[in-house]
Amino acid sequence: MIILTAIILLLFVFYAVVLMYYLQGWSSMPEFRLEKSDKPEIKFSVIIPARNEEENIGRLLGSVQSQTYPSELYEVIVIDDHSEDSTAEIVKKFPVHLLQLKDDHINSYKKKAIEKGIEFSSNEWIVCTDADCIAHPEWLNTLSSFIQQRQPVFVAAPVCFIPSDPAQTNSLLHIFQSLDFLTLQGITGASVFRKAHSMCNGANLAYKRSVFYEVNGFEDIDKIASGDDMLLMHKIWKHSPAGIGYLKSASAIIETNDAPSWSAFFNQRIRWASKANSYEDKRIFAVLLLVYLFNLSFLVLLALAFYQIQFLYLLLILWLLKTGVEYPFIKSVSRFYHRQHLLKYFFFFQPMHIAYTIIAGLLGSFGKYEWKGRRVK
Repeated sequence: MIILTAIILLLFVFYAVVLMYYLQGWSSMPEFRLEKSDKPEIKFSVIIPARNEEENIGRLLGSVQSQTYPSELYEVIVIDDHSEDSTAEIVKKFPVHLLQLKDDHINSYKKKAIEKGIEFSSNEWIVCTDADCIAHPEWLNTLSSFIQQRQPVFVAAPVCFIPSDPAQTNSLLHIFQSLDFLTLQGITGASVFRKAHSMCNGANLAYKRSVFYEVNGFEDIDKIASGDDMLLMHKIWKHSPAGIGYLKSASAIIETNDAPSWSAFFNQRIRWASKANSYEDKRIFAVLLLVYLFNLSFLVLLALAFYQIQFLYLLLILWLLKTGVEYPFIKSVSRFYHRQHLLKYFFFFQPMHIAYTIIAGLLGSFGKYEWKGRRVK
C-alpha cells in the first residue's frame, strides 16, 4: 500500500504542477482589446464544411452575414459534404459560395472539404468554423485587429458550448459538457500563450493561406478522420514557431452546439482522443498521458477499496485534492466566458469526469466512433 500510495501522490503532484502552470498562463494573458486606430483591411475567406446541417447552417450564415466587418473584405465558402438533407438548399438562400464535395471512400472528409474550400478561396487569410456555430458580430473585426497588431501566421480563438436543444439548458448533460469544455478551452489558451504545446479548436481558428501550402496542407495527417485543427497547427508551429497566437477576447468567442445525447458526447470525446496517437508534439502527449494515469488511479483505488477500506479513504482524499487544485483554474476560465453559475456543480461531477476520461482515452486509442453518420477510426 505504501508504494502504491507514493506513486499516486507523485502523480497528483505532477498533475497539480501542470494545473498551476496553466492557471498562471491563463491568468497572466491579458484580454485583447480593439484599438480605434485599427482599420479593417485584412481580407478573409471563411471556410465552412457542412454535412447534414439543415437545422444549424442558416443560423451560422445569418451570424456571419451580420458581421460588423465590411462585407467586401470577406467571402464565405460552404463545402457541402454529401449532405442527405436540405443543407445545400438553405445555403443557396445566402450570398455565399457553395461547393460540393465529390470525393468518396476517404477517411478524412472534413480535411478534404477544407482543402477544397482553400483551393477555391481568393483571400490570404483563411478562417475556419463549423456549421453548428454562431459568430459574435465583432468576430472578424476583432480577428483583423489582432492580426494587424500581432502579425501572426496562425490564430487560435475561444469557443464555448451552447445547448443543442434550448430546453436542455439546465440538463445534467449540458452542464457537464460545459464545465469539461471550459477546462479544455482554458488549457488551450494557456498553452498557446505560454508556447507550451499545440492546441486549438477547429470551430474557431485562422491561418495564412500561403502558410497552409508552405507546410503542404494536410499531407501526412490526412489518414485520420479528425485533426484538421491541432495536427495542422503543429505543422505550422514547426514552420513558424513564433507566429502562433491566441486571441483572448470575448468578442471573438464562437458558440457551438454541445452534443445532444450521452452517446453523441462519448462519440465526440472518443474522436478527440483518437488524435493522441498521431501527435508529433510530444509535449501535449506527455500531458495527456499524465492526465490519463492520474484519473486511472481513481479506478485502481476504487477496485482495491473492496479489499481494504483504507483505499477508499485515500480515494476520497484524492477526490478533494483534485477538486481543490482544479477549482481556481476553472473559476478563472469561467469568469472570462461568463459561466460562473456552473461552478456549484464542479465538485459533484468529478466522478463522471474521471470515468469518461478513462473510457474515452481507451476507446480513442483502440475503438471506432461514428462521426456525421460515418463509422470511422
